[in-house]
Amino acid sequence: MYERHPSGRPVRRVISVIERIAGIVLGLVTILIVASAIGRYGFARPVPDAFDLSRLVLGVAVAWGLASVAWHGTHIKVDLLAQALSPRARTAVNGFAWFVLLVFTALLVWKIGERTLAAMSGGDATMDLRLPHWPFFGAIWLGTVAAFFATAVRLWRIVRFGSDLGEFDGIDEQLLKDQTVGERNNER
Repeated sequence: MYERHPSGRPVRRVISVIERIAGIVLGLVTILIVASAIGRYGFARPVPDAFDLSRLVLGVAVAWGLASVAWHGTHIKVDLLAQALSPRARTAVNGFAWFVLLVFTALLVWKIGERTLAAMSGGDATMDLRLPHWPFFGAIWLGTVAAFFATAVRLWRIVRFGSDLGEFDGIDEQLLKDQTVGERNNER
């Protein structure tokens, strides 16, 4: 179950918006790919720039999804060492690991920001529709900025409150429990 901290509500609202953006963009890329496949194989008319658009929009979805993963800590992790340590040492190891992730994310923000500026001045565009690349790169950059924010807040919570990644490990069990309770209430 989620831990309750004073910092929770506004941050959870921001994370909720980030997750919605990631989900919507992922849905859009899925629709684009399906529409292009139907057009190409069913009507011999693919969606113009479907390849370019799908890879650019998928990049946007990945960047915004990275922010969600950064908040929930649901990325792949091996915590064999951390689980063998005392709670204080575990907090230190988690804090160090999240600091490394924060530095990596900051570098990602910097490099993607540079790539966005280069695309703006370079005039990169898609093949068929000549859509500029820079708005997509800008959306990817905003996603990495959101990932930096989520990672920084997660690091702050680890340092300030001693939060652990384990707070999200049991979320599936909690969801199943809530669903079972809801089904029982509907039967009555």
